Amino acid sequence: KGVNMERVAEEADVVIVGAGPAGLSAAIRLKQLAAEHSKEIRVCLVEKASQIGAHTLSGACLEPRSLQELFPDWKERGKKIRHLMYTTSVILLSVLWFMCVCLFCLGLPMVNHGNYIVRLGHFVSWLGEQAEALGVEVYPGYAAAEVLFHEDGSVKGIATNDVGIQKDGAPKASFERGLELHAKVTVFAEGCHGHLAKQLYKKYNLREKCQPQSYGIGLKELWTIDEKKWKPGRVEHTVGWPLDRHTYGGSFLYHLNESEPLVALGFVVGLDYQNPYLNPFREFQRWKHHPSVQPTLEGGTRIAYGARALNEGGFQSIPKLTFPGGLLIGCSPGLMNVPKIKGTHTAMKSGMLASEAIFSQLINENLQSKTIGLDVQEYEENLKKSWVWKELYAVRNIRPSCHSILGVYGGMIYTGIFYWLLRGMEPWTLKHPGPDFAQLKPAKDCTPIEYPKPDGKISFDLLSSVALSGTNHEHDQPAHLTLKDDSIPVSRNLAVFNGPEQRFCPAGVYEYIPLETGEGSRLQINAQNCVHCKTCDIKDPSQNINWVVPEGGGGPAYNGM
Repeated sequence: KGVNMERVAEEADVVIVGAGPAGLSAAIRLKQLAAEHSKEIRVCLVEKASQIGAHTLSGACLEPRSLQELFPDWKERGKKIRHLMYTTSVILLSVLWFMCVCLFCLGLPMVNHGNYIVRLGHFVSWLGEQAEALGVEVYPGYAAAEVLFHEDGSVKGIATNDVGIQKDGAPKASFERGLELHAKVTVFAEGCHGHLAKQLYKKYNLREKCQPQSYGIGLKELWTIDEKKWKPGRVEHTVGWPLDRHTYGGSFLYHLNESEPLVALGFVVGLDYQNPYLNPFREFQRWKHHPSVQPTLEGGTRIAYGARALNEGGFQSIPKLTFPGGLLIGCSPGLMNVPKIKGTHTAMKSGMLASEAIFSQLINENLQSKTIGLDVQEYEENLKKSWVWKELYAVRNIRPSCHSILGVYGGMIYTGIFYWLLRGMEPWTLKHPGPDFAQLKPAKDCTPIEYPKPDGKISFDLLSSVALSGTNHEHDQPAHLTLKDDSIPVSRNLAVFNGPEQRFCPAGVYEYIPLETGEGSRLQINAQNCVHCKTCDIKDPSQNINWVVPEGGGGPAYNGM
């Protein structure tokens, strides 16, 4: 009462949600086309992070194909993109031994010669600078909270979230209503498991003809190491230990070529794992003690930590990409090449193809749209004709081949035989077993996992790790992590699955606290720890947790990690 609840509305030709590689590439390509054809097109891009690149986390080993297409002169422009890699290897780890397999001549997806090690946050920040130089209106710190619709059901645009609200929902003195951005086409580039994309999947039934998406949780650290151990450009990937054969996962260790001896290392665990006692963070910490990894880190200093979910469903899990008034690009629909462990190049290309289709429809006055919001179906048609579709199709069976009785080893055998010989042209397509949350077994059917205590030198505890993520949320704001039913965590998740959320969360957000009476427990949500990885929204066996964007600017601050 007494508060102005009207929202200011702005009109644009195209609105893009998310300033990652896909969203920025789309924005850049639109402005490039507008300049080439002497057209005025207003492009607005909103990003929930307080600065472009702050929420971006990846390896990252960049395949430059899309970048070369977007900026043929990128080597002159891109001083933040470091030197050519010169070494690549994959290591199969087990408890007692390890084997190094050189991939120089095998032609397998994990070959990295000709690629570039980058800090993806720096790369995204650089793309943001290029976008702004071309006239893209970039709005960091503005979280897209709501999809707006025309009366005919087509997408009208988005609204950013209201700010200045107390935890109990009452307005503060600083209260401001969110901004509405209307557009002829709205491009959703939220990244993996975007909360707006989830709504669009349901409204337009976009997943009707594809398999459920499958995910992984990736955890990453940045270290400074002894300069004598530093080998700039070296890449190492591992599979196997400490995971069992039925749990898909592996690691990366990249030697960055910068002014100081830095290595980026990380561990990925497929979220279709079955044992509720598995703890991805502690698996990561244990992995660092393997004799092929620990010597690199000894004497070094850990300087940053982060985590995020990534799409692993591949070709089989790509939804319908277009709908009236909007479309999906990048990791939002899941265009990652899982065996390559790369999605930046495919995300960028999808954004470029989307922009070319959008631009064609915007300037072609003879094309009549059946809805107010433009339905740019040409984008999906062009994507299916591109090298992106061919690349994803070729590797479509590698990830699901790990679901046999042999597990990951069966997947390696399958890859060695069928991918190496047929390059993905086998006349069948394997299926995923179902949604990740449904794969979890009851705790009574699983063996608890005993993890070694962290030594504080190579391995660390969770809370000291979260402190290195730069995570910060305003305490007095509405919760961005909510439960649909407050009783389910104890009555089902704890009773049946031994509270897996306290283990699969890489930030210590979920914690079961004993009641003061001494009988029973309650779930405590430490939302201020959240690093926006979305794992809880994906893996919760009861699908009772809902993640939404907090006030713009809140969350991790990876700053080029």
